Amino acid sequence: MRRFRVPENIAVHDKPADKLFESISSIRQHILAMSQGVPDATVIIPAYNEERNILRTLSSFSKSSTAKSIQIIVVNNNSSDATASIATAAGVTCIDEPEQGITAARNRGLKHAKGKLILNADADTIYPPDWIDLMLGPLSTDDIALVYGDHYFLPFTGDSRAAYFFYEQLGDIKKIVNRIFREEAVNVYGFNSAFRREEGLVVDGFTHPPGTNEDGWLAVKLRNHFKKKLFRQGNRAAMVWTSNRRLEADGGVLRAAGKRLKR
Repeated sequence: MRRFRVPENIAVHDKPADKLFESISSIRQHILAMSQGVPDATVIIPAYNEERNILRTLSSFSKSSTAKSIQIIVVNNNSSDATASIATAAGVTCIDEPEQGITAARNRGLKHAKGKLILNADADTIYPPDWIDLMLGPLSTDDIALVYGDHYFLPFTGDSRAAYFFYEQLGDIKKIVNRIFREEAVNVYGFNSAFRREEGLVVDGFTHPPGTNEDGWLAVKLRNHFKKKLFRQGNRAAMVWTSNRRLEADGGVLRAAGKRLKR
């Protein structure tokens, strides 16, 4: 069952950037502490003009419950705002990718990563404390090519969660249909998935044909090349909370729900 309200361990990070910046030293301290030694895994976060959102994401990672060593890379994709300086102040590795676009940014992060395992994240998403361990756990089984999870929408613009709850329920039905009757890989999101770095490099990372998405196509390549399975992490504690701007691009949650019902 989906959550109707935003839980406290997520809401604590859902604050304006200037408010979160008051805790930047604490965020930095925790992130540096979790990145000691040789990384077990690398979190890759592409970012373009995310100064309003990036601290929400990094603040949530600073409260991760994992005991693993985690490298966090923010790939600055030609931002003209303070994205890079905020990321650096928060204690993460910040690298530049001059070629504009999510595919180039994710590929840059993949090549720079030092962890054997890769976690895909986004700069407008809040991650729960157990997310890292829940997403990496299934990769201990060799027949799993990629792990993917689901998400909730955060009503950043002051909308009620009720409308988002309804939209998410419709999405769940579509995902079941995709998984059973169509193509499971279309359920994979770049802000909530994990795979092995070496296997990702073998299949040329996130590079994909025109008309496809980088995250779903990577899942297809990994599954088909290595003859392995995709794993849906259904634990509710692994579900992330992401910006509603994906819905705003469709004209708002009600209009987006209408489009989904028609499909």
